Amino acid sequence: MARLIVLILLGLSFAPFCVAQKPKVANAQLQELSSASGLQSALNSLLPKQVTPAWIGYRIPTAPKERTMCCFDSRNHSGDSGNQCCMSCKLESNGGGSFEGSVSDCAPPEPLRYAFVFLRVESKQVQKVRTYSADCELDFANLPLYWLENVSPQESVALLADLALSADPAGAERKNERPGHAVRAIALHDDPSADLALEKLIQPGLPEPVREHVAFWLGVERGKKGLELLRKYVKDDPNEHFRKKAVFGFAQSKEPEALRDLISIARNDPSSRVRGQAIFWLGQIGGRKEAEQITAAIENDPENEVKKRAVFALAQMHNGEGVPLLIGVAKTNKNPVVRKEAIRWLGMTNDPRALDYLEQILIK
Repeated sequence: MARLIVLILLGLSFAPFCVAQKPKVANAQLQELSSASGLQSALNSLLPKQVTPAWIGYRIPTAPKERTMCCFDSRNHSGDSGNQCCMSCKLESNGGGSFEGSVSDCAPPEPLRYAFVFLRVESKQVQKVRTYSADCELDFANLPLYWLENVSPQESVALLADLALSADPAGAERKNERPGHAVRAIALHDDPSADLALEKLIQPGLPEPVREHVAFWLGVERGKKGLELLRKYVKDDPNEHFRKKAVFGFAQSKEPEALRDLISIARNDPSSRVRGQAIFWLGQIGGRKEAEQITAAIENDPENEVKKRAVFALAQMHNGEGVPLLIGVAKTNKNPVVRKEAIRWLGMTNDPRALDYLEQILIK
């Protein structure tokens, strides 16, 4: 049995508990141990003893990317010193939620190639999954924290895949959040096993919420391989509701070809709801090419609901990019339903160009 090195952190200041590539923690009853015999074996030795709440954490390899993964209830511990970074996360807080974004004050000189996975355990079961970046300082409210070294990416992915599919134990996360967090953690792994696991989790017949989470994170994190899997398992899926949700993954992908796929769905999907959702995401992306596709849908789609959705997408484009196009639709479209919808959204933009056009209509 691995010798446990017990470190108890009771101070209010945050600090790495050892060397690099470990999280900054405070208020934790910390025990550091090796999982060289296997991650599942380590969990099997810890879970039967853990009736009261505790956390288990370990490091995973990630693709270098500027990002901060922390909590909505993060607070600044170093504001008085002028350091506007140093966010902290209260893991036992009942409010807030996960946050992922870019915080330039916190970014290291070079993006890090690792992040941290934490499992909250209680009643001898894993109840929560969380992922955090190295710049997020973690407060464990004086609960036990078991830090595992030597966790292999493949074993981590396998464990998380099981957690994504297994039913939540009684009293686990609200709204069945654990599958989404587990899928997210898988997608962060810079390891081929992550793609294999995500492909298994998006298979038809598996729980639809899990498949929707997979589609989203394939677009966000898995690059070219993620786009290949989206094409394979989303575009022709017979489930209309799933396609409508999963099309978001194409909008999130940074691969240049993803835009063509999104346009193809907006034009050709047999469901008007799916076409409308694809058009909505084109509007969120913004740009000349996207605007052209949205206006083409207004002219050519046979369904009025899709046309109305396309008008709404123009209204949602960034920096008022869609306002001139909305004015054009209001002036020239032959469909009275579409013209009325364009005028309605022009009235909500508060854009001076829209107000000028509406004034012209009213004073005629």
